[in-house]
Amino acid sequence: MVKAKYITIPQLAKMLGISRIAVYKKVKSGQIKATLIGKNYVISDRDITHILGGKLSDKDKRQIDAAVEKVIAEYGEPLRMLGKE
Repeated sequence: MVKAKYITIPQLAKMLGISRIAVYKKVKSGQIKATLIGKNYVISDRDITHILGGKLSDKDKRQIDAAVEKVIAEYGEPLRMLGKE
């Protein structure tokens, strides 16, 4: 059986160099995926890698592709003109 590794919000805050409160706010808003165990939130090592700039998930790649397509659709011509300068 593989045992998942977790860190607490204060540990993640220290790793990111931000306050615990800032991490709690990101968890509450859904920016950081966390699991509530008892009264404490924990973040899995898989999510930590993502937060710290690890590999992008397929979902993240699709969201980025959609955003790029939207920008090109809305601002394609001005972007082409800027590229010529």
